[in-house]
Amino acid sequence: MATDWLGSIVSINCGESLGVYQGRVSAVDQVSQTISLTRPFHNGVKCLVPEVTFRAGDITELKILEIPGAEESRADTGIPGVGCQVGPSQNGAGRGLRKALASSAPQSIPRRADGRSQDMAVSPQQQCSKSYMDRHMETLSQSKGFRRRHNSWSSSSRHPNQVTPKKSGLKNGQMKSKDDECFGDDIDEIPDTDFDFEGNLALFDKAAVFEEIETYERRSGTRSRGTPSEKPARYRHDENILESEPIVYRRIVVPQNANKEFCTDSGLVVPSVSYELHKKLLSVAERHGLTLERRLEMTGVCASQMALSLLGGPNRLNPKNVHQRPTVALLCGPHVKGAQGISCGRHLSNHDVHVILFLPNFVKMLESITNELNLFSKTQGQQVSSVKDLPDTPVDLVINCLDCHENAFLRDQPWYKAVVDWANQNRAPVLSIDPPISEMELGIDAKWSLALGLPLPLGERAGRVYLCDIGIPQKVFQEVGINYHSPFGCKFVIPLHST
Repeated sequence: MATDWLGSIVSINCGESLGVYQGRVSAVDQVSQTISLTRPFHNGVKCLVPEVTFRAGDITELKILEIPGAEESRADTGIPGVGCQVGPSQNGAGRGLRKALASSAPQSIPRRADGRSQDMAVSPQQQCSKSYMDRHMETLSQSKGFRRRHNSWSSSSRHPNQVTPKKSGLKNGQMKSKDDECFGDDIDEIPDTDFDFEGNLALFDKAAVFEEIETYERRSGTRSRGTPSEKPARYRHDENILESEPIVYRRIVVPQNANKEFCTDSGLVVPSVSYELHKKLLSVAERHGLTLERRLEMTGVCASQMALSLLGGPNRLNPKNVHQRPTVALLCGPHVKGAQGISCGRHLSNHDVHVILFLPNFVKMLESITNELNLFSKTQGQQVSSVKDLPDTPVDLVINCLDCHENAFLRDQPWYKAVVDWANQNRAPVLSIDPPISEMELGIDAKWSLALGLPLPLGERAGRVYLCDIGIPQKVFQEVGINYHSPFGCKFVIPLHST
């Protein structure tokens, strides 16, 4: 029984891993449960080996595409015997094979013109159409009228089932039909060998072509495109594409060795200065016209801008969030640092921030504090002189201006200790304006600190350090021995990072 299927053209589906094979059955071994195909095709591509063998366990579906000598049986039944699935009960060769899955369709075997038409593998659809037309054409061709129509019809097209399309606007048959242009080539003219892609690619000398292009562009004066190995430079949106001098990151040099150095986001080095040099810088600037009132106003503007950003910026301070009006507790002492805090509170109150200003009662105040308090009283801010009047609930931000660099005796006052205890218990983030150097003098741990002009060597309790521009001219820095180049760029407040 197994020898009856020799010479049949079959399609074997071995699943997704192995794919679909098609070919002519050359051997069937019932003992080892194997089947061999000669001149096989794998997924529609001709295999390099002349014969392949399959085990029954690897076969998912087996379909018979053509059976030798089965033309008469198909003519009697009227059903073409192609594309049928073979199970264990239909033939001996299929005994032990797995049942075929009816959902997948076999692939067509490419047609090759090798001079032996009996060995040509055809697809199931082509075999069905050929056998069906051969059976019915004999009966229909007996009619003389049909023979006449059939001759004229077949002469215009090669395919028997093809409907003649309408011609285009050209007359006398000058243009072929679309189907003739697509399917009109003789199958004998199709080559039997595959196209050699690697061999044809090796004929293309890319290096010589690019060298010829570069030579032509150099002679003609056009821009060179570069060799394939060269990669064009890529720039960010904030980088300059023009060639410039190398960047010097250390553009601020102080006359003495800095105890601590910082750097900006762009990498510029900002050294710290001692309190004595910082004090000398401010006195020289005041002698040249940068008075205390100007410095207070500049410090208040920069500190208020930073505080507004910490409070949420435009996401919170807009007309739609009136119910989320932020609250700031401003703790000031009776000194110049306190006057800087009062100036900051005035600007915050002008930006619709609820400011509560704490300032202890003194018999005599500095003139700068009196002037700033007079302006602050014209705002909607609230001024208190007792710790009991400070809020019991946490506020959004605490601005610390209690400490100064010189008047250390204020830390022993009862009001100072009470305010420090309140700030530590309120659990609100703290911003310190121009804090002192010694960590022992800081009663309140800050999350942010704002330095003026140039930073002091602040410790860890100062938190993250920011630097603000208070308007000191460059020649004033040079007069005190500091080689200065502004690190601020387009901003007035920049963050500093410890190196």
